[in-house]
Amino acid sequence: MRDYLTIDDIRTKGKTVLCRLDLNSPMDPKGIILDDSRFRSHITTLKELEDSKIVIMSHQSRPGKSDFTTMEPHSRLLSRLMRRNIDYIDDIFGSNALESIMRMNTGEIILLENSRFYSEESLERKPEEHAKTHMVKRLTTVCDIFMNDAFSVSHRSHLSVTGFTHVLPSIAGRVMEKEIDSLNRGLSCNERPCIYVLGGAKVDDSIKVTKNVLEKGSADKVLVTGVVANVFLAASGVNIGSSNINFIEKQGYSNQIGLAGDLLSRFKDNIWLPVDVALNKDDERVEEKVSRLNSDSPINDIGIETMVKFSKEISSAKTVVMNGPAGVFEKEAFALGTNELIRAGAQAGFSVIGGGHIAAAAEKSGISGKFSHVSTGGGACIDYLAGEKLPGIEALKDAARKFRKK
Repeated sequence: MRDYLTIDDIRTKGKTVLCRLDLNSPMDPKGIILDDSRFRSHITTLKELEDSKIVIMSHQSRPGKSDFTTMEPHSRLLSRLMRRNIDYIDDIFGSNALESIMRMNTGEIILLENSRFYSEESLERKPEEHAKTHMVKRLTTVCDIFMNDAFSVSHRSHLSVTGFTHVLPSIAGRVMEKEIDSLNRGLSCNERPCIYVLGGAKVDDSIKVTKNVLEKGSADKVLVTGVVANVFLAASGVNIGSSNINFIEKQGYSNQIGLAGDLLSRFKDNIWLPVDVALNKDDERVEEKVSRLNSDSPINDIGIETMVKFSKEISSAKTVVMNGPAGVFEKEAFALGTNELIRAGAQAGFSVIGGGHIAAAAEKSGISGKFSHVSTGGGACIDYLAGEKLPGIEALKDAARKFRKK
């Protein structure tokens, strides 16, 4: 038995279900949504609730950003993808929203206004504190069930993520359910060898994941790339050059070099570093062996020898978890490492790819569909893999204990 409830555990027919989705997407200056992947991810969940009244709550961007706007474009796009009308309500929990919900018939779907238009939405509070807000008090008078399908924002204890779980029977949607199942499978690593490939620029997160999976013995090897690899190389005594050290310092990751050194001393055989890298010399790709590094040029990718060595390990693994690109993949000359490792990951037995840049790279390469699971959450995914408890998931577990018998 799961420690949280799903659509399978509660009768939703004829009920009004408040669904927290994540429709937050990149938009151009004209307000056109540029990526519909998050919309498509929620369609299975919404179709399974067609015998209920669906009230969608989501957000777009955050205050101060140019794309912090209404949810009207989102209702149009979701209507097109669902091939049915989804009404946009320019209200969150005022009289217009409440009256619109009360008028709904079974099978209808509405989308409420951007939840972050309400100032208390983004405050980090406990569920019981959020439950005292006007948003929760008013919407719970017209909704019967709360469903969280927004894994990607569940690493934050925001009002619309955790507040309703304290007062309404609460369930996980299919996106949330699949995320938990897939990441748990990656963490358990019952099918070995299990390889983690960690790159990108979020060094502290990757070091937390490395520490978690190696200490628990749930990974056989961790292959590091990107800025993460630069930190480990520096920790191993390699002269990565002043420009790369300066970048690490500017990002506030100087303290991570010592942590990386500690992990190398404890898990030397389990952490694989690049053996060659691609330097950016006046926008030209110049490869160099790590053992011969003596340049201040930025390291923008892994080298060919490292690609071959890492790809062989990745493609033959039974379980692979990948997060973060191998280099500055936005520049064509330095996208090779990221693309090659992604191709190798798609050949593994069970493959999980994190959200954010690595997911975008997989989508761009046209092989994201070959992965067993592509996470919808960047920060949430990395926090989960690091062994941290996600407030949104913990709130669902608390709700299950409270409402299961009811």
